[in-house]
Amino acid sequence: MAEIERFLIADDHPMVRDALASALGQAFAGAQFSVAGTLDQAKAELDREPETDAVLLDLDMPGMDGLTGLARLRAEHPTVPIIIVSAARETGVVQRAYEFGASAYIEKSASLEEIAGIVRAVLDGEIFAPPESNATDTFAQRAAQLTPQQWRVLALMVQGDQNKQIAHKLGVGEATVKAHVTVILRKLGVRSRTQAVIEARGLALPGSEMVRS
Repeated sequence: MAEIERFLIADDHPMVRDALASALGQAFAGAQFSVAGTLDQAKAELDREPETDAVLLDLDMPGMDGLTGLARLRAEHPTVPIIIVSAARETGVVQRAYEFGASAYIEKSASLEEIAGIVRAVLDGEIFAPPESNATDTFAQRAAQLTPQQWRVLALMVQGDQNKQIAHKLGVGEATVKAHVTVILRKLGVRSRTQAVIEARGLALPGSEMVRS
């Protein structure tokens, strides 16, 4: 019996979700779909179905904070292929998406047939190469080393929270937060909390701002 593929389509526009589900439904007979309109919903769906075959992820839906959401999903679910389907075309955004572990990057202007073909290629194990870059050690590559909990701490740092506030929100001791911050700064290769926040804000998509929650 043929294996049934399971996909998560994460986009805050219902019409986009429906179009992607229709295209994949035609390409993968009997495929099963779950949908999400926010980063939190996407994380909940992956927690519920960790054997998901692939995620089609929009970078600009609520909670994503640009590429930060991709990095958090990648850290929490390292084995699930993540395929970006985004309107952002900037080479820098595409490059960083691959550095954070995206399996493929598809522009929303692509045809549904092209999208389905790329998804099939990813499921077959093909690796899509990112755009050429002269940078040998980028902030995105260093940030990809952060654990899920360190990403949570960094996201709260970007929102302006101090250690005491972060400790309260995450339900841990302040000393634990301080330890996380120390490791975050070391992994990111920065010398100060302020520098880490400035660099992290650079992960937002062009024309957007880091979302405060």
